Amino acid sequence: MTEDEHKSVEPRSFLACATEVARLMGAEDVPVKPDDRRARRLAHAVRKPLLERASLPEELFAPLMAAAVYDPDPSFCLWFVEPAVYAFGRRRVMAALVDYLRTGTDTERAGAIRAWYCAHVPLRADRSPAYGTDDVRDPALDESEDINDAWSEASMRVFAETADLKMHRRVLPDLPASRTAYPPHLHELLESTRASARAHPDPHIRRWAAATDLDTV
Repeated sequence: MTEDEHKSVEPRSFLACATEVARLMGAEDVPVKPDDRRARRLAHAVRKPLLERASLPEELFAPLMAAAVYDPDPSFCLWFVEPAVYAFGRRRVMAALVDYLRTGTDTERAGAIRAWYCAHVPLRADRSPAYGTDDVRDPALDESEDINDAWSEASMRVFAETADLKMHRRVLPDLPASRTAYPPHLHELLESTRASARAHPDPHIRRWAAATDLDTV
C-alpha cells in the first residue's frame, strides 16, 4: 500500500475502523446499550466470523489493518490481526504495520507497535479454514525475515527523527540488543542508535544501550 493509498483509507477513530469492518462483514447492526461501547461490541461481533471464513475479500485488508492499529487495547487488537494473518499472510500484515510505523501519525505508530506483537501469533490448521487447503499452507505467505529487518530499521529511524519520549520508549526497548540480529546494511544505523541511546536522559533507553554494549564485549 502506497502512502497516498494509506492516507485515503485512514479512519480517525477506532469506532470508524470497527464500523467499516463490521459493514463489510454484514454485522454493523449491533444493538446499542446504555453503557454503550459500540466499537468494542462491533469488534466482538466480527471476531468469530472473520476466523471462520476460508478467505476474506481484498477490500477487507486495509480496514482490518486500520482497526488493528486504532484499537487502543493491546489485549484486543489481536481480534483484527489474527484473521488477517490467516487470510492474507503474516508477511503482508507485518509489511502493512511497517508502513504505518514509517509514515503514520504518532497515534498510528503506537497502534502499529501494539499490533506488531499480535502479528507473531502462532498459526494452527485447526484455528481457521483460511490456514490452507488440506492443512497445508504456502510458506511464502508467512516469510518475514526481511520484514523484521524493515521493522527494526523503521524503529531506529523513528527514534532518530522524533523527540517524543513516549515514542522513544515504544520503538527502542523491544529491538534486539545483539548486533548479530541485524543485517549488515543496518549496522551503521544501529551504531548511531546505540550512541544516541547511551546519552539518552531516560533510564529505560540507557538500559537498552547498556545491553547492546554487553554484546560487543
